[in-house]
Amino acid sequence: MILIDPPRVPWRGRLWSHLASDTSYDELHAFARALDIPERGFDRDHYDVPQEWYDAVVAAGAHPVSSRELVSRLRAAGLRRHKRAMSDHPD
Repeated sequence: MILIDPPRVPWRGRLWSHLASDTSYDELHAFARALDIPERGFDRDHYDVPQEWYDAVVAAGAHPVSSRELVSRLRAAGLRRHKRAMSDHPD
C-alpha cells in the first residue's frame, strides 16, 4: 500500500511529506513515476513530497497516515532503511 504522512517537515522554505510503500520499493517507484515525482526526491526508503503536491498524491491513491504509522509500517514490512552512521563509512 502507498502511504503518505502530513506535510510537517520544514526544509528550504516549504513543508514536506514522506511518500512510502509498505509493500515494496518497486510499488513505490512505479507510483512516483506515474505522478512524475522526480527520482532525486527518493531518500533511502521514501520520497520527499512538497506540501503543494499532497492533495494530488492522495487523490492518486496514497493513503494518509501519521508519520509514526508510516515508520511503523515500513519497519513491520522490513523496508525501513536507516542512515548509516558516519563511523560506518570507510576512511
